[in-house]
Amino acid sequence: MPRTAPLTPTNHDRDSADMTYVYPVVSRRAGGVSVGINLNPNNACNWACVYCQVPNLQRGTAPAIDLALLERELRAMLTDILQGDFMQTRVPEGARRLNDIALSGNGEPTSAHEFPEVIELVGRMMTAFGLLDPAAHTPIKLVLITNGSLADRPRVQAGLARMAALNGEVWFKLDSATPAGMRAINQTRISPQKQFERLAIAARLCPTWLQTCVFAIDGMPPSAEETAAYLDTVTRIRREAIPVQGVLLYGLARPSMQPQASRLSVLPASWLEHFADAIRAAGLPVKVSP
Repeated sequence: MPRTAPLTPTNHDRDSADMTYVYPVVSRRAGGVSVGINLNPNNACNWACVYCQVPNLQRGTAPAIDLALLERELRAMLTDILQGDFMQTRVPEGARRLNDIALSGNGEPTSAHEFPEVIELVGRMMTAFGLLDPAAHTPIKLVLITNGSLADRPRVQAGLARMAALNGEVWFKLDSATPAGMRAINQTRISPQKQFERLAIAARLCPTWLQTCVFAIDGMPPSAEETAAYLDTVTRIRREAIPVQGVLLYGLARPSMQPQASRLSVLPASWLEHFADAIRAAGLPVKVSP
């Protein structure tokens, strides 16, 4: 995509800014412009979710991060958005506001060894551009989109704790609460119990939302067993007073680039709304993005 091409909610091209780490998107869930930071330009992730839109996805971790390059790119992008004509020339009317800086990209961002240093760097940039000053405007968020699998590591916890002071928010993946579901959807053998423990760690360090992708496989929606296990997890979150903010429930917005893509299909919006109502009844707020 040329750097001058308009952005759309369905195109999250990581190369749209001709940068290594930084890319802008119009986020349907955020409702504005999100500045993405891709710490996995090698397309490596420790999970392999069947709905992932990353082409040539491989198992692995983030490469060494060039912090100086990341800082230059982030400074240039924020300058363009806040002081240049970026909003007028590349963003649809109605979405012309900076909503957040999001660590997402082409793999698990917390797998970067430099994760806590990246958070400090982003914090410096947010301060330099006045993005945390409530007197100037509504402070933007620093969002981490993560599968949560490394939340029990000290360096990740250090980054999460720092995020909390930077208007931070964690979007913690929970697509299934059963071992079979996690193997089928996320292609990981991490147990739901272990993932629950990591969720508790993350939520107690930084405001955390569950992010849950639902879809049909071979034309079939999630089974009654799957939905019951998920709702049991929500009930447990409430019972154990884990400070989860709510659930970001969403469907397939962009095509999967994984071998299982042909088996996946979009669920009706009514299915998502019915499931959202059940989650609310179990005790957590829900934001739905079909």
